[in-house]
Amino acid sequence: QVQLMESGGGSVQAGGSLSLSCAASGYTFVFTYSAYCLVWFLQAPEKEREWFSSIGRDGTSYTDSVQGRFTISRDNAKRTLYLQMNSLKPEDTAVYYCAAGFTPPLKPSTWCAPRYWGQGTQVTVSS
Repeated sequence: QVQLMESGGGSVQAGGSLSLSCAASGYTFVFTYSAYCLVWFLQAPEKEREWFSSIGRDGTSYTDSVQGRFTISRDNAKRTLYLQMNSLKPEDTAVYYCAAGFTPPLKPSTWCAPRYWGQGTQVTVSS
């Protein structure tokens, strides 16, 4: 059963904006969605998948490359994770994946170890 699914990807000109969402479903998240930390990863062409943003109990975290341009948020009532992407650049072109997981002991609440993954959605930014 697919429990996380991304949507909102597509093609956009450089400088434009896109909004992604990641909807959770299934028994795993019915009563416990708010307990999971949530993460966004991206995988650019010919490169490995990498983390760029997460949201947990006490706040959010971003890599320097997206800080100030991307905003991560969540709606626990809707069991949905969001990503607002502004000022997009061609180098943002990638497949974007959402994930839900847990925060290991002694780690900040935004440090999220993925357990469940979405299928990914393609984002293409043209110059």
